[in-house]
Amino acid sequence: MTTAKRFSEADYLDRTHRIQSLMAETGLSVLLLTSEPDVRYFSGYLTRFWESPTRPWFLLVPASGKPVAVIPGIGAELMAATWIDDIRTWPAPRPEDDGVELLADTLRELSGPAGSIGVPMGHETALRMPLADFERVRKAVAPRKFLDATAILRRVQMVKSAAEIALIEEICGVGDRAFDRIAQTVRAGMPLSDVFRQFQIGLLSEGADWVPYVAGGAGQGGYADVISPASARPLQVGDLLMLDTGAVLDGYFCDFDRNWAVGSASDELRAAHSALFDATEAGFDAARPGNTAADVFHAMQSVIAKSGDAGAGGRLGHGLGMRLTEPPSLIASDDTILEAGMVLTLEPGLQLGTGRIMVHEEDIVIGEGGARWLTRRISPELPVLGQAR
Repeated sequence: MTTAKRFSEADYLDRTHRIQSLMAETGLSVLLLTSEPDVRYFSGYLTRFWESPTRPWFLLVPASGKPVAVIPGIGAELMAATWIDDIRTWPAPRPEDDGVELLADTLRELSGPAGSIGVPMGHETALRMPLADFERVRKAVAPRKFLDATAILRRVQMVKSAAEIALIEEICGVGDRAFDRIAQTVRAGMPLSDVFRQFQIGLLSEGADWVPYVAGGAGQGGYADVISPASARPLQVGDLLMLDTGAVLDGYFCDFDRNWAVGSASDELRAAHSALFDATEAGFDAARPGNTAADVFHAMQSVIAKSGDAGAGGRLGHGLGMRLTEPPSLIASDDTILEAGMVLTLEPGLQLGTGRIMVHEEDIVIGEGGARWLTRRISPELPVLGQAR
C-alpha cells in the first residue's frame, strides 16, 4: 500500500518542484535521501519493510525532472505503484556491493561532472546506510562535493499541505476516540501494563494503522517520568495516570496525551491540571504566523512560572507529521518563524514534587489568522476514573 490513495501525483510533483527551487538557490545538483520519511515524502513509498535494517534504500531528487529510486529488487513492484517510474534495483542483500556501484553511477549521471550532492546532515537527521558504504560512494563520485541539505528539507517539510493536515487531523480523531474508551475500561486495581495494552487495542480498533509509540506513567500524586515501559503495578486510588500516543494513519502521526486521577483527585492535582490547561491556551494564542517557536515556548513557560514552577522539561512541544517529532522545537533558543500550515504539539509540564510530574499535550495547526485545534480540547477539570468493581 502506498500513500497514493491520500495524495495525488500533483502533490508529489509540487513537493519536488519546491525542493528543486531551493536546490537551485543553494547550488545543489542532486539530493540523496536515505531515511524512510524523506524517501516517502517525495515518492509516496509506504511500507513497514523499513523495520528490517538489512537493506538500504535511496531516492535521488535531480535538479529537474522526477525523482529516481535506487532500491533493493524486493521493493520494485511496490515502488512502481507510486508516481516514480525510474526505478533502478540490485539483488539485495549483497554485502560486498549493497547498491554502492549502482548508487554511485546514478549520482554521477544526475549531478554532472562537477556537481554538488545534497545530503541531510544536521540535527534530527540520520544517514540510513553503512558509513563504510557511504565513504565508498563519496570516493567513487569525487571530485563532486557532498553538502548539507538539512535546511532546505526543513523548509519544505515543516509547512504541511491541506491534504497532510486533513490526514493528521484524522489520526488525531482516532486518538480522541481511543482516549474516550479509557473511562469505560480502566479502574483501580488494573495493572498499568494491561492499561497500555488496552489503549493500543483501542487505537487500532478506532482506525490506526499501527501504534509505534505508547508511553505514560502512573503514581501517587504524580508520575516519575513519561518514557518508561509499563510495569505490572496495579493502579491505586490516589494515582495520577497519563497515557501518550504516537499512532499512525497512512504514515502520519498524532502525538498527544491525557491525564486522569484514579478514584479521587487531590486539590494539588486539580490545580496542576488547570495550570497546564492555561499553559496550552497561552501557547495556542501565541502560535501565529510571524511569531517564533521560542515565542510559543515563552508563552507557555510564563504560565508555568506563575505556579512557582520551573517546568518538567526543557522542550514544550515540537513539529509533527511523518515523524513523531519534527522541527521546530518549542524551546527558548529556537527562532524558527512560524508559518501557516505548520503542525505543532503543545506540551507543557509541571514539577509537582520530588519524583512527581504532570505533563499535557495537544496538537494544533497554524492558519493565516492563528491556530486551530487538531485534537479535541480537554476540559480544565481533571477527569477521575472509577474504582474496581
